[in-house]
Amino acid sequence: MAVGALLGSSWMVGLTLPPYLLSQAVDLGLRRRDRAALTAWVAALLAVGVVNAILAILRHRTMTKIRLDGGLRTIRTVIAHATRLGAALPRRIGGGEVVTIGVADVWVLAQALTVTGPGFGAALAYGVVAVLLLKISPLLAVVVLAGVPVLALVVGPMLRRLQRAGTRYRARQGALADRLVDVVAGLRILNGLGGKEAYAARYRSESRRVVEEGYHVGAVTSWIQALGMGLPALFLAVVIWLAARMAAQGTITVGELIAVWGYAAVLVVPAAFVIEGGFDIGRAMVAGRRILEFLRLPADPAPPERGPERPAALYDPESGVVVAPGLFTVLATARPADAAAVVDRLGRYGLTAATWGGIPVVRIAVRERVLVADGDAYLFTGTLGEVVAGRAAVDDAAVRRALAAAAASDIVDGLPGGTAAVLDTQGRNLSGGQRQRIRLARALHADPEILLAVEPTSAVDAHTEAAVAERLGAARAGRATLVTTTSPALLERADVVHYLVAGRVIATGTHRHLLAAEPGYRALVSRAAGEGVPAGAVR
Repeated sequence: MAVGALLGSSWMVGLTLPPYLLSQAVDLGLRRRDRAALTAWVAALLAVGVVNAILAILRHRTMTKIRLDGGLRTIRTVIAHATRLGAALPRRIGGGEVVTIGVADVWVLAQALTVTGPGFGAALAYGVVAVLLLKISPLLAVVVLAGVPVLALVVGPMLRRLQRAGTRYRARQGALADRLVDVVAGLRILNGLGGKEAYAARYRSESRRVVEEGYHVGAVTSWIQALGMGLPALFLAVVIWLAARMAAQGTITVGELIAVWGYAAVLVVPAAFVIEGGFDIGRAMVAGRRILEFLRLPADPAPPERGPERPAALYDPESGVVVAPGLFTVLATARPADAAAVVDRLGRYGLTAATWGGIPVVRIAVRERVLVADGDAYLFTGTLGEVVAGRAAVDDAAVRRALAAAAASDIVDGLPGGTAAVLDTQGRNLSGGQRQRIRLARALHADPEILLAVEPTSAVDAHTEAAVAERLGAARAGRATLVTTTSPALLERADVVHYLVAGRVIATGTHRHLLAAEPGYRALVSRAAGEGVPAGAVR
């Protein structure tokens, strides 16, 4: 930026030299009919033109480098913070807002960095022109010096209006992008439920409001850009008119008239840069605030402890759920959101009072030992083997064992190339049930010390669900596992079942014990199995 400021200043100051050289060529060469003097001044004019062209190229290259470098630095910072937020990211900010930051705000902010070079140059060129005009006519110098305050008084309030309008527009733009991400992600479900048209109508309504805000921004922007071109031209006309009258009266020479015209024309460039720079800074203030709001989202601090050395119970005091070492535990509730909240607390996502072996999980580096597997876990593009293996090296035998444990061997048989078959982003070339089993296979392949799985069989048929229930316990033998579900097939094979009502455990035992002792649990399981509710069951 310092180099850009130096080149920008040199270039703009260099623009003030041709009018002076041209005036000397006229007064000392043409008017006196001195061929040698005329040749010398024209040669000097040519040399300055070449140097100015080189400076302009270097300035533009430097400003481009500043813009690209600033944009890429900001992108790296945003991505690094998104990585620190990890799985907590979608819980704190919409996906559309993150996309808008990455594809729009970052580059608006980077564009504002290029104001520095022309900004310094504009201020310096303005001062140089004022001094040169002072030697010709104090009146002309005063008119020129008064031009910038007039521009600031006229354009300044509009720049503030642009910031306000831009802030509203940017907020609606982010919300609309969130809506679009939600619609695209759930398009198949919306089609199945017949809700696509309702969401499309809502999107169109919100889009119209964004367009209206965009027109407000466009109206202010058009006035700023019109004044950026019109006011300097009007300013130039006033200066030329005064200089022409002075030349007609003999107060200044013809060469000085040409010089004044050149100086005034040169001033159009820094004046336009000042207005353009103010416009860029106004937009950057809006974009910068959105980026800073994202960067201020608190990331989980790096926990100082590894956790218990021996297998220990994972406990959530808010709900009373206990995940005992070596046991297959199932959490059953009529409200899946309550179960998901318990899993989030046990997995140390967000604020939690959960403990592991009596140690608060907020002080423990749980990510290497506790795995939360939910239905929204992302599936990246890659071969089936790479997707299941995750960050581990692909071992085809281990991948197939994990797929078999998740009752997903049929997926391998149905794909050309088997485990070498390429999956689309988010597994879009698979069905919903196949994607769910792939996610479960990936979690089983990771073989964490504690696995917390949210509704791992909600999208599969009863036959496949029975196969998963049969194999899951064997695959996780000796390891602590918690599954949230109301599936009778999984409940039947659980070592421990926690029955959750309104976010609290009201009963714990085996599946058969709870069926006999808890009418509400019996009703819940009957509904999940598609059976009638037994008489006398609590609803």
